[in-house]
Amino acid sequence: MNELVEAIRNPFSAARFAPDRMEFLFAPGQSAAGLLERLRAADWRGEIVGPHGSGKSTLLATLLAAARLAGQPCLAVTLRYGQRRLPCDFLGAARCMAAQKDRVPAVPLLAVDGYEQLGRWHRFLLGRLCRRRLGLVVTSHHPVGLPALCHTAVDPALAWRVVERLQAGSPPLVDGADVAERLAAHGGNLRETLFDLYDLFARRLAM
Repeated sequence: MNELVEAIRNPFSAARFAPDRMEFLFAPGQSAAGLLERLRAADWRGEIVGPHGSGKSTLLATLLAAARLAGQPCLAVTLRYGQRRLPCDFLGAARCMAAQKDRVPAVPLLAVDGYEQLGRWHRFLLGRLCRRRLGLVVTSHHPVGLPALCHTAVDPALAWRVVERLQAGSPPLVDGADVAERLAAHGGNLRETLFDLYDLFARRLAM
C-alpha cells in the first residue's frame, strides 16, 4: 500500500497551487481582461487587497499574464515578511523601464506583491519611479491609498471550485464538507486549507 501511496501524486502538493501555476477563478461576469481594463481606467494604478491566503498573489499573476499577452512590459517582485526594501536588481530594472518608456507603445507596469512590507523610504522611491509614466499594481493586506481593483476573499463555494480543479484526475477523497470545515478552521485562509487537505488526502489514500 505504501508503494501505491507514493505512486499517486497528491493533488494538494504546494507546487500545484503556486500563484504562477494556477489561474485565478473569477466570479461570474468577471475576467482578467476586465480587471486589466479597470487598471487602465485608473491610469495604471491599483491595489488588490485581502487577507492571508485569499488569492491575492494568484490574481496578480493572472493579471500580469493578461497584460503581457496584450503587449505590456511587466516587472514583478514578491516581498517576504519583514522585507522592508526593494531588491537592487528590481530597482535597476525599473529605472531601465522608465528610461525606455517612450520606445514602447504600452505603459510599462510594475507589480509589487506584499507592498505593505515596504518601509516609507522605498515606497517613496517606488512612487517617484512611477511618476515617470510607469504603472503600478500592488497586493496588500490593507488599503495603501491606490485605486481599488479587487478585494479578495474565500468562501466555501469558491474553495470547493479550487479543490475540484486540483483533484480532477485523482481519487475524489476530499469532499465539500471537508473543504468547508477546514476553511473555517483556518479563518478563510485558502492556502493553509490546501496544506491541511494535503495531509487529509494522504491519510485517506493510505487507508
